[in-house]
Amino acid sequence: MNVLTLSIKQNFFDEILSGAKTQEFREIRPSSQARYCEVDDEGYVVVKDGIIVPRKYDAIKFLTGAYNKGPRPWALVEVKKAEIQLFVDENDEFIELEQNGETYYAAQVVYDLGAVIEKS
Repeated sequence: MNVLTLSIKQNFFDEILSGAKTQEFREIRPSSQARYCEVDDEGYVVVKDGIIVPRKYDAIKFLTGAYNKGPRPWALVEVKKAEIQLFVDENDEFIELEQNGETYYAAQVVYDLGAVIEKS
């Protein structure tokens, strides 16, 4: 099973466990694109039919709580679907950002969450 591990605030963690929160959103930056997007051997994102391909995860392990206060509560949650969304401005132009001298498009990954597989 391919599992993505993410930290999350307690209130969102509780909403996922209750079923009230069914999607998780994460911003994609140059430093995190290989974590959220399929990349080729040269490190470029993979695009199929004009759509950026999200990296395939079967589940997300959500961790919450302080790092130094003993065991952290966690939940393993099924990923039903993932999608990369690019942001556009009022003129429908892709929004470009810069980080450490590198220009990239503003984007996020959206995970549709399924059943809670396990929790602690």
